[in-house]
Amino acid sequence: MDKTKGRLQGRVAIVTGAGCVGPGWGNGRAIAVRFAQEGARIFAVDKDLRAMDETLALVREAGGDITPYACDVTDSRAISALVSACLITYSNIDILVNNVGGPAPGGPVQLSEEDWGQQININLNSVFLMCKYVMPVMEKKGAGAIVNIASTSGIRWTGAAAVGYASAKAGVIQFGRVVGVEYAKKGIRVNSVLPGQLHTPLVDAVLAKDQSGGDIDTLLARRQSRIPMPFMGDGRDTANAALFLASDEARWITGTEIIVDGGMSARCD
Repeated sequence: MDKTKGRLQGRVAIVTGAGCVGPGWGNGRAIAVRFAQEGARIFAVDKDLRAMDETLALVREAGGDITPYACDVTDSRAISALVSACLITYSNIDILVNNVGGPAPGGPVQLSEEDWGQQININLNSVFLMCKYVMPVMEKKGAGAIVNIASTSGIRWTGAAAVGYASAKAGVIQFGRVVGVEYAKKGIRVNSVLPGQLHTPLVDAVLAKDQSGGDIDTLLARRQSRIPMPFMGDGRDTANAALFLASDEARWITGTEIIVDGGMSARCD
């Protein structure tokens, strides 16, 4: 093995949700930067191009190759155009990271029917649609790695009612298992990363308002109290797990998950 090359050297990676709601290490930003550090060419996707400014700067600062692209990944026509644009730009797609998503608070009584539908759409349908249009490209060349960013909310109660989000993320996990088995003989691996209660910009910008009346410190303390490890992770921890699953080091791994939560989901209390 040539140790001078990065683990993703020369590969093309589509990363959705590559922007961020504020400064810091969100999952998509961290994945784009980490993959670029390992030699991948990044086709960075977000609904809002401005949200990717810091991502672009960090990748380019690291000497990486990144192309921004605006797309609503719940729109099948837009995704078809996205795939065509990536192929025009880089002539290939080796890796797909489905990272778009976000929670809405409420259980089945509190959550409106509209919000329920939106949660399924943004968190689960986006994964289905991206795979639907990217996988034929991978299948044609007999190789590819797909990493879906799910959540520990898909396997556990994590402290706040968000039934639409939890249900959709559970769907993402099972989607990865089923599709991973179906496409194993076609050379395409499909796995999921399940981040726990990380400190990402989303916590400060959105979750603190929903869960603690805007008090960020109170929310962070509450979240940390659930985590056995003495510190809270961030998007870089998600990115390192995604990097492993996207790389040849995970060549015999498909249809499964890596939990990244500081031991929270393993607790019994």
